Amino acid sequence: MAQANLFLVVLFVIGWIAKNHSLMIAVAILALIQLFPFRDSVFGYIESKGINIGVIVITVAVLAPIATGKIGFAQLKDSLTSYAAWIAVVAGILVAIFGKYGVQFLQSDPQMTAALVLGTVLAVAIFQGVAVGPIIGGGIAYVLVKLFESVFK
Repeated sequence: MAQANLFLVVLFVIGWIAKNHSLMIAVAILALIQLFPFRDSVFGYIESKGINIGVIVITVAVLAPIATGKIGFAQLKDSLTSYAAWIAVVAGILVAIFGKYGVQFLQSDPQMTAALVLGTVLAVAIFQGVAVGPIIGGGIAYVLVKLFESVFK
């Protein structure tokens, strides 16, 4: 448990240095959960269902402008008249595919989460990148790992 707490503190400090509020909030929530006697069942639930719940929350956020009427069929039709919109459609398809493989990859190899967090934090800190989450990173990593394995095995 001491190693887990130290790891969380290191991640929190990295998040603070990198100004990554999502990482800091996630670490704080996990640290708070550790204070409760039912933490093992909560962590088990988070490990088994957390990614799916996160995907639902992200999907709700993406669809909110449709529900509020800010985006409708007229805006969709108008947007599809530009090449940039079609590039965005392809990018959206690729991101969804990467996300699918990212979920599978992270669930099958949880140690990759630490490496993805490190890469994300480094990109935020060094390149002023935006933390878009480990699922897409996991999908990209999955594709690159499979490519690497097909070339070098």
